[in-house]
Amino acid sequence: MTWLGFVPFIVLLVVGKCAGRPIHPLPSKVADRHVEPLQTIRPYNIAHRGSNGELPEETVAAYNRAIEEGADFIESDILASKDGVLICFHDLTLDNTTDVADHKKFANRQRSYEVQGVNITGWFVVDFTLEELKQLRVKQRYGFRDQQYNGKFSLITFDEFISIALDAKRVVGIYPEIKNPVFINQHVKWSDGKGFEDKFVETLKKYGYKGSYMSKEWLKQPVFIQSFAPTSLTYISNLTDLPKILLIADPTTRTEDTNQSFLEITSDSYLDFMKKYVVGIGPWKETIVPSTDNHLNQATDLVAKAHAHGLQVHPYTFRNENLFLHFNFNQDPYEECDYWINKIKADGIFTDFAGSFHNFQEWTAHHGESGASKLLHKIAKLISSYKDNEEH
Repeated sequence: MTWLGFVPFIVLLVVGKCAGRPIHPLPSKVADRHVEPLQTIRPYNIAHRGSNGELPEETVAAYNRAIEEGADFIESDILASKDGVLICFHDLTLDNTTDVADHKKFANRQRSYEVQGVNITGWFVVDFTLEELKQLRVKQRYGFRDQQYNGKFSLITFDEFISIALDAKRVVGIYPEIKNPVFINQHVKWSDGKGFEDKFVETLKKYGYKGSYMSKEWLKQPVFIQSFAPTSLTYISNLTDLPKILLIADPTTRTEDTNQSFLEITSDSYLDFMKKYVVGIGPWKETIVPSTDNHLNQATDLVAKAHAHGLQVHPYTFRNENLFLHFNFNQDPYEECDYWINKIKADGIFTDFAGSFHNFQEWTAHHGESGASKLLHKIAKLISSYKDNEEH
């Protein structure tokens, strides 16, 4: 789709604004800054680790880019440093998405830990203080994505992440995950005796996040709290009434806290139990529509079951590259969006490309379900024709 050629110029503008600000300032306290409210009439556009399809994940630049592209929520994984500071980072180890291996002074900091029954060796987040983590620079996870921004951005804290949303020119929600809570609680200790989940909720309360789903307070500062660990979600239900999402992994894997298979987690009886604590589930796409040899099979009844229990469904993760697209979608990410929103009836999606999903929703808003894909192909053809004429 040739109009994507305009994207690099836009990205450069965003990066230009962010490159000189490695640490985002704390949110301003100006009252009534937000004019445009959160949209609640169509499925949520959840920017998975920011617009990490274009910029290194969980950085100021990736989150600002997602907001400019129209994301409803910016999503982050929350871990803790050695000195107990909550940070935004996906992996327990720093190896894959930072330049830690290039820092000779950290060469002797590699450790081996058991994580959910598997022995892993690497530079673990929990062995570095915040000051040390801030010396590292983030890089793209995937080699086939743009590498030019590697080394330009630092890791950010949970506080800095929140400030990005609160300082936006419209209401932007946050979607933080309580990541690997069993491991974090084993290796990070706080002087007041509280645990990871307590610190997580305290941070949200510090910035005024409160209220049940769709309440006046929630609409002012929207947030979904997510986790793969059921006990973390049930525990914090006693600390806050903010809406929670239970993440669902491969049915054959097991939860880190209760050692249940995710197949059991998706049973009617368990969904009936969890609906007292959560407002929805965040399933891996394959648990909803399995595939064989990159071709989709028949959809399971998971979405229907969840909706029958009054639960929302926010599947993950949507990515534009052909590597992640099933053959059914003809290498077209917009066809994938059309399928998941209009046929599967997802209530929101986690995407690495918030701008693409926003464009899909804007372009199809007034054309109904059946005309969505036809309209998108027509737009692509028109833009391609225009660019061809320009070149000749």
